[in-house]
Amino acid sequence: MRWRRVEGPTNVEDRRRRGAAAGGAAVGGLGILGLLAALLFGGGGGGFNVEDVFGQLSPQQAPAGEDLTNAPDPDAELVDFMEFLDVDIQETWTQIFASAGRTYQPATFVLFTDRTESACGGATAAIGPHYCSLDRNVYLDLGFFQTLQSRFGATGDFAQAYVIAHEYAHHVQNELGIMPQVQDLQRTASTEDRNELSVRQELQADCLAGVWAHTAAADLEPGDIQEALTAAAAVGDDRIQQATQGYVNPHTFTHGTSEQRVTWFNQGFESGDPNECDTFSGGI
Repeated sequence: MRWRRVEGPTNVEDRRRRGAAAGGAAVGGLGILGLLAALLFGGGGGGFNVEDVFGQLSPQQAPAGEDLTNAPDPDAELVDFMEFLDVDIQETWTQIFASAGRTYQPATFVLFTDRTESACGGATAAIGPHYCSLDRNVYLDLGFFQTLQSRFGATGDFAQAYVIAHEYAHHVQNELGIMPQVQDLQRTASTEDRNELSVRQELQADCLAGVWAHTAAADLEPGDIQEALTAAAAVGDDRIQQATQGYVNPHTFTHGTSEQRVTWFNQGFESGDPNECDTFSGGI
């Protein structure tokens, strides 16, 4: 992907240079019954929950209290790319919301190492990239990208871009009020129905990530979309379950199959239209 270093402020909060207190899990969500179209054009958090796949990731962390702010940053270029994605993705959603007469409030993008505090109980590397609806933050340990590449063969900068665009899509769902409604439904639903709601919300986030990719088409290079599709397939429930437990149990899916994730990302990319991301009105 052709990208540019950002000149000026971003919504990125870099916590990597100091240790932070550990915490718990993240919150997520997604759209329901065409609510995206109704709310955005009509007139909960989620993330890559990879704990079972990767186990406890162990990127190097500074000893508690040690300030490394003056040390060279080996990930400086990757951080610059994350800042570019933050600006580009959120400017896209600002424009889409504005075209519908709505106001988009940006999320904060928190970079951390190993663990950090979160309003959802904490953020750890083992959870993977995720969005917390309570503090409206996207959380990322940059070590996730190394794991995505080494364990699942998902390489390239646009694989990374897909991951980030997916998490910002959860923020879009929260901004539209979709995520809280899904979370309300999940509180009284059966386990099977809760899982289905989760799958549908994650697939919608994949589709919305594809919508952003459509707007970035002028900056794409050969192979970029294939990188995104490879990453989407890599985090399908069926592939993860097969790799970790040797069999697939569809009743426990929470994110969708590899095929579904690829299909819905393509839906958003090819259409460029959030209204085409209704994963709740029919089959998926």
